[in-house]
This record gives sequence, C-alpha cells and structure tokens, in this order.
Amino acid sequence: MERLEDDALLNGRGAYADDLGTRPGTLHAAVLRSPHPHARLLGIHTQAALALHGVRAVLTGADVQAWAQPFVVGVKQPMQHWALAVDRVRHVGEPVAVVVAEDRYIAEDALDLLRVEYEPLPVVMDIERALQDGALPLHEAVGSNVVSDREFCYGDPGAAFAQPGVRTVRTTVHYPRNSCPPIECGVVIAEHLPGDEGYDVLSNFMGPFSLHAVMAMALKVPGNKLRHRVPRDSGGSFGVKQAVFPYVVLMCLASRKAGAPVKWVEDRLEHLSAATSATARLTTIEAAVTPEGRLLALRYDQADEVGAYLRAPEPATFYRMHGALTGAYAIEHLAVRNRVVVTNKTPTGLVRGFGGPQVYYALERLMDRIAVELAIDPVQLRLRNYVPADAFPYTAAAGAVLDSGDYARLTHMAMAEAHARQLGERQRAARAAGRLYGIGVAAIVEPSVSNMGYISTVLTAEQRAKAGPKNGAIASATVAIDLLGGVNVTIASAPAGQGHMTVCAQVVADVLGLHPTQVVVNVEFDTAKDAWSVAAGNYSSRFAGAVAGTVHLAAQRLRDKLARIAAAGWGCDCADIGFEGGKVFNRRQPAQTQSFTRLAASPHWAPALLPAGETPGLRETAFWTPETLRAPDSQDRVNTSAAYGFVFDVCGLEIDPDTGAVRVDRYITAHDAGRLLNPALADGQIRGAFAQGLGAALLEEIRYGADGSFQSGTLADYLMPTTCETPDPVIVHLETPSPFTPLGAKGLGEGNNMSTPPCVANAFADALRPLRDVADIRLPLTPDRVLRHLQTADPAPRHPKAPVPASVAAGDGLSLAAQGTVAIAAPPERVFAVLLDPAALARVIPGCHALQADGENRYRADVTVGIGLIKARYEARITLSDIEAPHRLRLAGSGSSSLGTGAGDGLVRLEATAGGTLLHYDYRAQVGGKVAMVGSRMLEGAARVIVAQLFESLGRQAAGGDAAPVAWWRRLLQRLGVKA
Repeated sequence: MERLEDDALLNGRGAYADDLGTRPGTLHAAVLRSPHPHARLLGIHTQAALALHGVRAVLTGADVQAWAQPFVVGVKQPMQHWALAVDRVRHVGEPVAVVVAEDRYIAEDALDLLRVEYEPLPVVMDIERALQDGALPLHEAVGSNVVSDREFCYGDPGAAFAQPGVRTVRTTVHYPRNSCPPIECGVVIAEHLPGDEGYDVLSNFMGPFSLHAVMAMALKVPGNKLRHRVPRDSGGSFGVKQAVFPYVVLMCLASRKAGAPVKWVEDRLEHLSAATSATARLTTIEAAVTPEGRLLALRYDQADEVGAYLRAPEPATFYRMHGALTGAYAIEHLAVRNRVVVTNKTPTGLVRGFGGPQVYYALERLMDRIAVELAIDPVQLRLRNYVPADAFPYTAAAGAVLDSGDYARLTHMAMAEAHARQLGERQRAARAAGRLYGIGVAAIVEPSVSNMGYISTVLTAEQRAKAGPKNGAIASATVAIDLLGGVNVTIASAPAGQGHMTVCAQVVADVLGLHPTQVVVNVEFDTAKDAWSVAAGNYSSRFAGAVAGTVHLAAQRLRDKLARIAAAGWGCDCADIGFEGGKVFNRRQPAQTQSFTRLAASPHWAPALLPAGETPGLRETAFWTPETLRAPDSQDRVNTSAAYGFVFDVCGLEIDPDTGAVRVDRYITAHDAGRLLNPALADGQIRGAFAQGLGAALLEEIRYGADGSFQSGTLADYLMPTTCETPDPVIVHLETPSPFTPLGAKGLGEGNNMSTPPCVANAFADALRPLRDVADIRLPLTPDRVLRHLQTADPAPRHPKAPVPASVAAGDGLSLAAQGTVAIAAPPERVFAVLLDPAALARVIPGCHALQADGENRYRADVTVGIGLIKARYEARITLSDIEAPHRLRLAGSGSSSLGTGAGDGLVRLEATAGGTLLHYDYRAQVGGKVAMVGSRMLEGAARVIVAQLFESLGRQAAGGDAAPVAWWRRLLQRLGVKA
C-alpha cells in the first residue's frame, strides 16, 4: 500500500516545525558562537547590541549560571557543560551568547555588535594527542583528557591467545567523524511560563527519552514543568536531531530573559559546525586464530573521541554495542579496553547506527586481514565462524542475546545474487585489462530496541549498585475508538520519514478487520498529554520491534473488549467473534453480524448495556518492555538490545588510477530483520541507510585544521552522495521472526550505515592488492587519499606559482592565496600615491567602513568581509612596509571580530608599461572563525575575487579616482574575453 503520509508531503502540506504558527509577540534568536577552538572567556560587551533598534535581550553565561545548571555527565568526573560558555570555550562554534530580537535579521545584525574578549589557549585535536600524558587538559578539574577508562574480560582470552599453534592477527583502524545532515535543521520554539515557573517547548527533537530529564534538570524544574511537543513531520533525523536538546534549554532561558516566546531555526552552517557528529574511534583489534581460520578470542583497545564535552547520551556510542562486540561470530573469549577522550571539537552524539559503524569497521577489517594472512576465502572465513542456526537464542561473550537467524543461509543467498550479477567475471575481466577492481564483503548483526541500562556499563559494578539498576525499553501506545466508530492511534515516537502513520494504521487495521485508511495515527507527540517513558522516541531502530509491536498489543486489547461485548449480545463465546472487512460476526452463526462502526459506537451511546463487569470506554494504552533486557550483571555482561538482525553485504568497485575516483559497480545487501511489516518501506529504509553508508565510505568528512579551525561548514565542502553517485543496491530478504518482540519484527533502518563502510573498504583493499597489500584504509576514500595509496605522482603544474612572499601571522583557520595582474591606466607614481593616501586607500579596500592613520604607514580600519551569506565585521590593522617607491611594497593586514580572526600579507610589484602600470600581486591570507567554516572550496574562490576587487579598485582610483565601477556582468564578459 502507498504511504499515508505522502499526499500531504508531496503537495507541500507538511507540518514541519518551521511551518507551524507562533504566538503573537514571538521573538527570534541568533546564537553567537566561538571563533576559537580553545580560549578563556574574559568578557562579553553587549551594550552596542542592546542599543540596536529591535533587540530585546542578550543572554549570556551569567544568566545561564543564575537560572540553570550544567548538563549531567554520563561518567563520574568533575566536568561541567553549560548551555552557554561560562569560563572557557572549548570548540569552534560553541555558543557564547544569544541575541533575541523582533526578527532574525535584526538578531543576526546584532551579533556583529557584540564584543567578546578571548585569551586563546593551546588545542588538542586528535585521539593520539589526547591520550598523551603531557596534553593540556580541557577540563582542569579532571586533570586528563581521558575522562573514562574501563577494562572488561569475558572468558579466558589470555589462555586462548597462548594456545600452541594459534596465530595472532592484529590491525589498527581509524573511524572518522562524519554526520548524516538532514534536509531540515533544528527548530526550537520555547516559552517561559512565569506564573508556573515552567517551560513550554516545541522542537523537532527525536526524543524525549532520557534526555527530557537531562533538559529538565538543567533548567532546574521538575519534569512535569517542562512540556515538550514534537510536530507531525520532520525533515529527517538520522540520530543527529538528538543534538537539538541543548538548544531547547538555551531557548527556554532566552525566553525567560526576554519575557516572551522565542523561536530559533538552525542554519546549515550552525548545523555542520556545532550540532554533532559521529564519534571518531581509534581501535587496535587482534584475534587468536587457528590455522583453519577459527577465531578463538578477540582483544579490543578502543578510544572514542567525543569532542569538547561528554554530552548525554554519550558514551552511548561505546556501550550500545558492548554486548555484541563479537558480531555475528561465535567467539567465546573477549577482552576490551574502552577509553573516552575529549578534544577541541564539537561534542559527538547519536548518528544513524551509532556504535555499529565504529565496531564493525574494526571487526570486519580484521576479518579481511585474517583472510589475507591465512590465505582463506573471506566468505568461507565468515561461514566457519558464524553463530550456527541451531544455536539461537545465542548468548554472546559480553552478554548480547542474539534472538534468531540463519546467517549461513542468508550469506549463500547474497553470494548467489553476486554470482548472478557476475561480480567474479567482471573482476577477472577488469584485472586482465589492467584495471583495479575489487570485491569485498562484510557481515554484521544489527541491534534494535536498545536496553536503557546499557549506558550504565560505563560504571563499575560498585557504582551501578549505588545508582540502582537500570534496564528495559518501555514502549507505549494508545488505541481508541470514538463515538462514530472511528479508530485513533497515538504513539510515543517522533517519526522522521520512516512511515510511522502507515505501518501503525496497517497493524491496527489487521487486528480490527478494517482498511488502513479507516485508522488515524497521531504522531504529534506531547509529553504533557501522551503516555511515554524513559525510552520513548525515535532512535535505535525501535519502531518496528517496540512501537509497532506495542500498537499491536493495544489494538488486541481493544479488539478483545469488543469481542466480549459482541459475544454477550449474541450469547456466544468470545473466541467465536471475528473481525474482517469492516464487519464483526459470529464465526459459528454467520447471520449474526454487525458493522464495526455500529458495534464500536454502542458503548459510547449506551454504556448501561455493557456486559456485567465491563468498564466504560473504548481506549486502551499498552506498555511493553522486553523480558530479555536486564541490568548489567556483576561481571559487566549486558544484553544491549532486544533484537538483532543480520546483514551480509557484497561490493564490487573499481578505482580510476588517474583521478583517484572510486566507483561502486555492483552492490548486494542481504537482510534478516525478522518479520517485515511493510516490504516497500523496508526497502526504502535499506536504500537510505546504504546511501548514508556510501557517503561515510567515500565522501562525508567533518574536517578540522590542526589549529582547531572548522573547515567543512557548507555542502560545498561537506559532500554527500546524490543519485548520481549512489547505485541501486540489490536487496535480498530472509525472515526469521524474533521470539522477543510482539510482531517478530526487528529493526533494519541502520544496518547499512554499519555494514557498507567496511564492505567498501574491504573491496577497495582487494582492488589495490595486485599493486600492494594495504592494511590501513582510512575513510572517506576521497580522491587525494586514493592517489596516495596508488603512490601517483602529481603532474607538473601548468602555471607554476611564484614563491610565497612572506609568512602570514599564525592564527586559526584556512590558508588562502591569490595571484594575478591588473593593468592600470596610470603611472606607478600615481598608484603609489593612492596607496599612501588614507582617504584613497579606504575607498580601495573592499568592505571598508572607516580607516584612520595609526602611525607611519599604519592604519586602523573597520572592515566587513563576506563570503556568500556569511559575513563578519572586523577591527583591522593595516600596514605598508618594504616600500621601494614607486616599484614595490608589502601590504599586510590583520583583524578580529566576535565571529573570527583574519590576517593577510602580500607583495605588490609595479611595472611601468606604455599604457601606464601593470600591477603584480601575490597575496597570502588566513581566516578563522565563522568565515573559515564555509570551507576551502568557497573560500579559495572568494579570496581570489576579493583580492582582485581590491587591486581593480586601486586601479580605478589611480586612473581617475571617480570612475564608476564596471558592472558585474561587464566584468564577467571581460574575463571571458567578450567585448561589450
């Protein structure tokens, strides 16, 4: 059946957060963010911003300290993370202040008027550096950048590694930061309720789950004083919408400061630079392997880089997968070391499949290394180590209870498709022609319906005993029938495109014998009115197994009540009552039949006719939690999820040795997700996860400079796959229903985000193997990385660059360069005169508002620099030096603003010509903060344009002073060689 959601969405009638109406008087917020990765916050001057017409308030760290408290931290460490920076900033993009104004335009303009004093500090940017003893601690009270260090041991791995004849195979892998940016960014509409001292919030958060309590505690109010509502539609989430919760707190406080409702809409730059990303992980993993390829034991040494703060629900990325670290394999012995480290980067959080990509990239790359070193076919290696089909439910070494499956059968089904698609023949033909073609495989178990107690595994058994046991995954749903017989469903989950309305309508219709279009599903979640629990929300693939299953339970209860009512009227047994085709009937007496709507309406209109002992009302709310989910035991074993699907992928890819491009030629992905509730929606989820997994493997990269500057803040630099780069995968299904969920369903929306990156990496390594065996495959496989693997020499440049004229002052950000010539219809002497005249120079510098002399050939300037829609107003210092009139000089400048820093240094050389002067410029610049966030692709082009504008303007001043600037379209035609 077609999705019930689609008619509204495809006709532009979606109810997204930014589409919804707001109360009269609602103000708009803009967030001032740190341009520095690490600095002491010395002071914030708000007077100029508050003086701007339309500005109603500026929220600072002092307000936050007065009205709120730090967010709770998931480990026992003296770390503080406030909604706004209060003493230090620890990553580029960290919120420093919030301006609240009558519209967003005024609020954005007021950000330029805030003046913030910073004292820059050294930065720690990578895992290896953070692990070193001498690294500057980001949180002084902790004293180290390692904020959690736990070791676990299951079975006897030491004895397994020491067995005679057993071989140790080891590899080290790096899983990078990436994200899954949704079409719709974060939206928060918050109102402080002064009489109640509570808050009313609407946001597109994917919760509320446990983070509702985190927000309420940060606001210092009871949970029932924080009403949180979620709109019907969400433009994607993929886990990252979890990161809106700090802004819920922030906008609540902004509303309190302004005395009015406040709305904030996250822009793309804010989202990429400061929302969240997947956790980066450094893993050294080794296996004890028999000569036949049987794995006896595993050792993991894992270090997770979580950014500047261990922000809830982290370290979830570590511990969501903890029980299933042995994956699809029957491995009895396991040793694990988990370290959580902080760095000067954006805090990490939930990204589709969180924990799975990091674990399986290490485990499946290790399986690939074992296959190479023992000369075993990689598929056969996996088949020899799978949990056998007759062993389910199977308890893994660390506690995961793998519920059902037939891993070998699904693997054979996937390989049959690979054979039918001629992957082997295509590889042989490509290699015979000298091309680089590889085939890779990966096998994973996909967890769904998380155990809310898994996160407590980060604590010791003694600490857990003090805190009390935590476990379970409570789901809730309500099914009700109105007085005309209409069926309404309410669920405690916030959909983000998965088809919640369609599937829930199907489930209820099947139980009650109706058509799905007769069922209305309400997905506008409200913590003040709807039944929910600590696990409520849309994450960890819990919809099919938990939410739809609980809807099924509630519908069954309501059906059973209707059956009792009908049976009492017809004098038959409840078991004889059937529901089908919109009718209710007696199976033994077909003449006894009634329309569903009439039977369902009767208890509303005539409750006195209810059978004895039957309570009034046709509304059932069901709560469900899996019995297999228990708190971690005293040996740190924990069943981290209620159900575990299985995924086996096969990839054939080709490498272009000239460009470094990687092209996926064929991709087969095989899934066992238990009972499929809607096959079309299931395939859509698989295709979406595959596209995101492919992006992580080939394109998507959260990039920072060594100095901590953020450098991928637009979709020009943060690249995601489009339909052009994403082949249509061949999808294979096998259904082995779970015994632990109400409908036998498991999750499947995250699997390819876990399986595709290692599968592509294994195929890439296989493609390289005729040239060399490479163990360290780092993602994403961008052309520059691929060419380094191929050891391809760079071609000689067509236009060799001149030597760098001078070093630019050290700072945060991207280094840029611009070179060129400008013909000026004036002699060199006149050009020099312009450069030495402050009034003329002010007219030359693009974006210059004012320029004042500050000594000989030194000036102070007020300059606005803009790149696209991003602009910053700088207090700049400009210096002319190395003056050899009228032949050459050096032009240098540096500036700072609340949005960033910048510095430039260039050599200007004047050559006399028959027509006047040919000006040669060679300029280097470095920009940081918000402007630098747009990334190198936009900045490099913009830098060339800005510098060219400067010297073209200089030419106009020298040639005549008042000459009107040439229209942009004429300049474009001139550069294209067209006369106009």
